[in-house]
Amino acid sequence: MSNNVSNASAQSNTSDINDGSLQEAANTEPMLAATSSDSVSNTPDVELLDIDALLDNDGSLQEAANTEPMSAATSSESVSNTPDAEVLDIDSLLDIADDVAITWVRKQGDLDEVIDALATCGRVALDTEFIKRDTYYPRLALVQLNTGNHVYLLDAPQLQLAELWEALRKVDVAIWHACGEDLGIFYLLSGCPPLTNIFDTQIALSYLTGQLQMGYQQALADQLDMHIDKEHSQSDWLQRPLTDEQEQYAIDDVRYLPALYLSIEHELKAQGLYDYVWADCQLYASDLYDTQHVEDEAMYLTMADYRYNSQQMAILKGVATWREELARATNQPRTFVIKKQAVREIVTEKPNSMRELAHKTTMHRSMLRLYGEELLKVIRDAKSLPPTEHPDCLVPPYRSKNKVLSKAVQQAIDEHAREIGIPASVLMRKKWLGQLYEVVALDKDVSELPQGLKGWRNDWVVKILIPVIKKHKTELQQGMGIRVQ
Repeated sequence: MSNNVSNASAQSNTSDINDGSLQEAANTEPMLAATSSDSVSNTPDVELLDIDALLDNDGSLQEAANTEPMSAATSSESVSNTPDAEVLDIDSLLDIADDVAITWVRKQGDLDEVIDALATCGRVALDTEFIKRDTYYPRLALVQLNTGNHVYLLDAPQLQLAELWEALRKVDVAIWHACGEDLGIFYLLSGCPPLTNIFDTQIALSYLTGQLQMGYQQALADQLDMHIDKEHSQSDWLQRPLTDEQEQYAIDDVRYLPALYLSIEHELKAQGLYDYVWADCQLYASDLYDTQHVEDEAMYLTMADYRYNSQQMAILKGVATWREELARATNQPRTFVIKKQAVREIVTEKPNSMRELAHKTTMHRSMLRLYGEELLKVIRDAKSLPPTEHPDCLVPPYRSKNKVLSKAVQQAIDEHAREIGIPASVLMRKKWLGQLYEVVALDKDVSELPQGLKGWRNDWVVKILIPVIKKHKTELQQGMGIRVQ
């Protein structure tokens, strides 16, 4: 155990903690720029945001000082050169992070302290460590929580976590970085409905940088000039005790996450983008919930190809459903049962015998011996279905050498992205655009738009983007192989 880790009874060693929350700041004037970093200290009339004043008793941000909001066009680089601008004091944020108490929670009774802290902290930064190399169900090894002044390391295999999941639903802001796998585990283990309090710093940084998948290590380096080790992400998190290096890695994953959040939030609000990011984070949380709750019979759609005919789609549906049920029943990864490449080979080759299954596909021989006959029956049953019972084929994507439509659409996207001050890749995702093309080409109602285009983007999509696409509807339909009447 590393030196900065205490037992479950450890108390905070910082002087500004009162009853599990940060004290209100004293009534003092804002710090002058001379107390900040060198790049700020030479700028006239620049004031540092008082970090203590930002952190109120429930751990949430107070309203900013009475200053005029900055325009969306104002970049983070220009803040320090603007007279009377407020600059976030990163050093103070990092000092708070360095002073947090660290507590291991290994006994069920000790979890009560964590639940109480979550009830009053307002926001919490969190991460998980798990193993999912050789099982269908992930094995949760560790949950890390940072309530602002306290990092808790929860020894998940030793604990019943139902109360924790419920408490996390109720906090105002749950801060994650790249929460896809973590939320998948949360939904799987908790049985909770979609979370509505998610703030994913990776999503937020895409608004500020245009980089869609910035890693946590780079995020800390770029935003906070903080450098951490990420070498232990693939280590054995179920071993006990953890090595000192693993423990430090787990702590660092959440130690600086509140500071990263505050830094990003400050920039987003200065540029008028926070509400957009918040909405997209909740959209992502909902999408992850839907992904986690796909019915077995619908799993085939994750592997479907528009080039498959209806019988091939029927075979794909049968094989994908069989694979999902077997993987879950035997608690092994889907790819251990049969890899996607082998599934595609089965769909295209339509094997009729064990010999054909062995020679025309790359299905692993051990699985072939165990389940080959069973799989052949699934294939035969799918092939024997009447056409009326085949699944629908996918609509082909838009493809055309004529770039008039693509250029017009991209111009509309670029113009709106500049207007609101976000990257075009964040405003419109490739998947959404393909779904939008399908809605227009097939004359579907706008209610069938993807969820991502029903929120704050909807007014622009309906009033600006759809009319642009409709001007080139014939080209669109031809590019999608749709017969024009």
